Amino acid sequence: MIEKAFVGNRNYWVWIFFLLILITVGFVSYMIQLDIGLSVTGMSRDVTWGVYIAQFTFLVGVAASAVMLVIPYYLHNYKKFGKIVILGEFLAVSAVLMCMLFVFVDMGKPMRVLNVILYPTPNSILFWDMTVLSGYLVLNVLCGWVVLSAEHKGVQPPKWIKPFIYLSIPWAVSIHTVTAFLYAGLPGRHLWLTAILAPRFLASAFAAGPALLVLLSLLLKKLVGFDAGKEAIEKLTTIILYAAIINFFFVAMEFFTAFYSNIPGHEHGLAYLFFGLEGHHNLVPWMWFSLIIGIGSVVIFLIPKLRQNQSLLIVACLSIFLSLWIDKGIGLVLGGFVPSPLESVTEYSPSLIEILITLGIWAIGAFVLTVLYKIAISVKNQNT
Repeated sequence: MIEKAFVGNRNYWVWIFFLLILITVGFVSYMIQLDIGLSVTGMSRDVTWGVYIAQFTFLVGVAASAVMLVIPYYLHNYKKFGKIVILGEFLAVSAVLMCMLFVFVDMGKPMRVLNVILYPTPNSILFWDMTVLSGYLVLNVLCGWVVLSAEHKGVQPPKWIKPFIYLSIPWAVSIHTVTAFLYAGLPGRHLWLTAILAPRFLASAFAAGPALLVLLSLLLKKLVGFDAGKEAIEKLTTIILYAAIINFFFVAMEFFTAFYSNIPGHEHGLAYLFFGLEGHHNLVPWMWFSLIIGIGSVVIFLIPKLRQNQSLLIVACLSIFLSLWIDKGIGLVLGGFVPSPLESVTEYSPSLIEILITLGIWAIGAFVLTVLYKIAISVKNQNT
């Protein structure tokens, strides 16, 4: 089936060439970072995780969201997801690959990655995060490719693949749960020291991931005529709505706990994000923008007449995706470092090198996703 990726129109190859340019720029930037060191980034002694880990955290949720298609389709026989479930699985493959690359560039030297593999430490959350991410990548590649190959041949998927499909369901929950434990296991960071961090991660994941999938489905329909189905899109919007509401409820609970308890350590992180702290307020506009567009998107999803308008649906999906990217991919990670355990405030801004490397990794993800979607859609179209 891989040969289908080498056949496409002019727009397809222009897009591929554009992604290859971004990948090349990102690779050259990474070589500069590798030569000079992490000093070329905006990270410091007080802010040791920056834009790389922020993207990693957000994309783990995008990857985990594939389970919201797998459960209805395989466990509840919801056939309306028949065309779109493979898109969700391949989106998970792309997202997990990007997650691993962001960890790779954040560690500075490639040999440090080998240390995790060659000298495993089961008492380390990072070791388990690497394990669950690698396993989830293998599961999605295996399940997606085997099922698609069977469809290509016009036969039923082999029975042996079913246990792996069912295994991917709890595994999807585990990847974001373990990622949350990376943060919640650090007692010196009060913003992350909360028991609902893992549920909050999952709720935001089950909103952002399906929102991106809806956008991709609508884009594919416009560009190549691939229709995922009206009912499938409507069901996804319902999932987005409930997950987004639960996510904002969890955020409200964090505010209540922090400010009603009047414990300074718990207050400072949220105060810095939304109101500023000791004259430092770099993230305040970002967080209020995230909150406003997030609530606005929920309003659109809540009103049937609004969400049935495709233009408004696109706006709502873009808004909730961007809102959660800012909230979890910027605010949560960077806000956890303010103030430091020594009660100092150090703000962070990514360097140009970091931004170019980040764009390069996103381009790798988009390249892989484009190739996988090209193959999947070609197979789907030949059977219609």
